[in-house]
Amino acid sequence: MATKRLARQLGLIRRKSIAPANGNLGRSKSKQLFDYLIVIDFESTCWNDGKHHHSQEIIEFPAVLLNTSTGQIDSEFQAYVQPQEHPILSEFCMELTGIKQAQVDEGVPLKICLSQFCKWIHKIQQQKNIIFATGVSEPSASEVKLCAFVTWSDWDLGVCLEYECKRKQLLKPVFLNSWIDLRATYKLFYRRKPKGLSGALQEVGIEFSGREHSGLDDSRNTALLAWKMIRDGCVMKITRSLNKGPFLLPSWTWNSDLASGDQHAFLQQEFGCGTYRTLLQKPNMSKQEKGNILWLTMVWLSLACLQRKNYNDCMLNTASQTVTTEKF
Repeated sequence: MATKRLARQLGLIRRKSIAPANGNLGRSKSKQLFDYLIVIDFESTCWNDGKHHHSQEIIEFPAVLLNTSTGQIDSEFQAYVQPQEHPILSEFCMELTGIKQAQVDEGVPLKICLSQFCKWIHKIQQQKNIIFATGVSEPSASEVKLCAFVTWSDWDLGVCLEYECKRKQLLKPVFLNSWIDLRATYKLFYRRKPKGLSGALQEVGIEFSGREHSGLDDSRNTALLAWKMIRDGCVMKITRSLNKGPFLLPSWTWNSDLASGDQHAFLQQEFGCGTYRTLLQKPNMSKQEKGNILWLTMVWLSLACLQRKNYNDCMLNTASQTVTTEKF
């Protein structure tokens, strides 16, 4: 069943066992859900004074676009960002990252950086016909390519950007709410704990290229590692999502043949009930379980839209039903 396969690929249904890549079979590239990966590795303000600092700010915002079919980096983005809460970099920060005070002084505020980043995203979406796993981007044609963000740990998108945007009351692009944690994926796939990005590269036979703790160099090397893992047979899956309601579901979700067939059969098989509504009404269901179900439904909707090749009708012509996860 297509829905169940997609759910497994996104890591929403656990397998009984996950085998690591075999050294003898190593270089056969598995079929990937995502045609492109965008790797991000921020550099931020930091100190080594023994104090607890809770207001780190991004000072370098890099991203590289990895083609999962060729292993090539097809496009890059980089911007230096002005820190506004702590505008003067510490000596430790400059030594660690290699970023000079003049570079951030000549940089742009995070708000403008995010705008520039979104323009870059829009450009590659048009060039490559990309949509994101959340289904929030509108493709320009029927032959679309799926894309996901990749970071080394959850810190970049789950902590650093998330809380800086909240503190500064900035609107964060919704497509940055879901990503693949490559560190966790590496640990699961190879069944060993990596000793940092450089250590992980060394373990798979790749030498780190460039300067460690340079955001752009770290992003490029993370992309190299992701490509190596793909060649070794690793299927990249979304590992974290910050998406919360309210969000709207299309009217055909509950009455179309597609919904009443594949989706309801899938829910019946996996969860013991035949509709999304009755599933959420099951007793003793945790907030996390309900959130996972809502996320799976959104993913299923995206897949259905792609299969029907009428993405605009599916995602833009929404009905009156609103589902929120915040109350669960």
